[in-house]
Amino acid sequence: MIVVADTSPLIGLVKIGHVDVLPRLYGPVVIPPEVAAELTDAKRPAEVRAFINSSPAWLSIRAPGRLEAIDDIDIGERAAISLALEIGADVLLIDETRGRAAAMALHIRTVRMAAVLYDAANAGVLPDLRAAFDKLRATNFRVPADVLDELLKRHEALRGI
Repeated sequence: MIVVADTSPLIGLVKIGHVDVLPRLYGPVVIPPEVAAELTDAKRPAEVRAFINSSPAWLSIRAPGRLEAIDDIDIGERAAISLALEIGADVLLIDETRGRAAAMALHIRTVRMAAVLYDAANAGVLPDLRAAFDKLRATNFRVPADVLDELLKRHEALRGI
């Protein structure tokens, strides 16, 4: 599976201590240099900067050959979408509304971070979805509470909890 990631899902997963679900769920993940630069920015939490500065073997950096002409999104999103399109990614991990809309308009399958956690829990690679969502709620990562509640409800129904 070919997976490209934007900045925010990586930040969120690192902050809640569950970035390790990515290789277990998808295998290798690719990011463009612009996303790597956003992750190393001084305004990022220390654990995020440490993650990218000592990148795990499953994370690689690859520059797109060209950037798509997409207005009203930041450079990291634009580069991630361009890379996903260029390499024929199976999925693009992205949370921002405008970026997701731009990717979907280009027929790129997108997955939000909350859905990554949901899928990881359903696949058995994340032992406690409720605890992961509680950690997520305690951060400044913006996911509507009703979205998390619905995903948790579905997960518990699937697992017979």
